[in-house]
Amino acid sequence: MFDDKLLAALNDQMTFEFYSGYIYKAMAAYCRPLDLDGFANWLEIQALEEMTHGERFYLYINDSGGRVHLGAIAEPKADYSSPLEAFETALHHEQIVTGRINKLVDTALAQSDHASRIFLDWFVTEQIEEEANVGSVVAKLHLIGDDMPALFLLDQDLAARAFNPPPPGTLGVTGG
Repeated sequence: MFDDKLLAALNDQMTFEFYSGYIYKAMAAYCRPLDLDGFANWLEIQALEEMTHGERFYLYINDSGGRVHLGAIAEPKADYSSPLEAFETALHHEQIVTGRINKLVDTALAQSDHASRIFLDWFVTEQIEEEANVGSVVAKLHLIGDDMPALFLLDQDLAARAFNPPPPGTLGVTGG
């Protein structure tokens, strides 16, 4: 069973992960009318990943005897001045997520909750990948600048991203 402070923080992060999915879905919706389908695809895949992260928290809390509390999700920003602004916003968001995960690890350690710390290790590692992936797109957009043919080449490159769902039984603590 969880300490109340840690349980509240885990539930809050679960909701934040679902909110992250909502943010990426809104960014994809910004890209679709611009005919940047590759950008939209990349963002929609990211939304699916974030929803999977939320599900990991959901199952962990349930599997560990905690009570899930689904918090409210705010409306995400819907309009951007450019794909660069959208991806810079995404990178900033991922940096916020990294900070939140690190604070969760600190809370688990302060409570001597080693199971939660081990659970959170996956997210610590995942955030390195998340920031690198978004950061790579931001760097490419900076290199491209106003070069429209290069933008469309990057759009084609981003269209190749596919969602790789986790294997069955790997999300939850007890095999769920």
